[in-house]
Amino acid sequence: MAPRQRLNCWEYQGCERGPGGRRSARGEQCPASETEPLNGSNGGTHAGRACWVVTDTLCSGVASGPYERKIYECRKCSFYARVHVEQGLAAESPDELVGRLRCE
Repeated sequence: MAPRQRLNCWEYQGCERGPGGRRSARGEQCPASETEPLNGSNGGTHAGRACWVVTDTLCSGVASGPYERKIYECRKCSFYARVHVEQGLAAESPDELVGRLRCE
């Protein structure tokens, strides 16, 4: 049995704002898909599986603001829950992820 694919947020949401997406080609790329310091976090591409710590991700097409303000909404997101279920105890904590961003 093949392992279940680990989707990035832009794939899960179908927003086409990730690498190679239609909206990205028009200059509407989501910051999570460009956040190099988080590449590989939780098994994703760039911050595709850690989008909740990236400032101004385009959730629902609107810039979501900084981590401190948006995390409350992110914790209600089905993708956030999915990543944490899939990663289990191996999920990187928000503090680890934010620390990696600050070291860039």
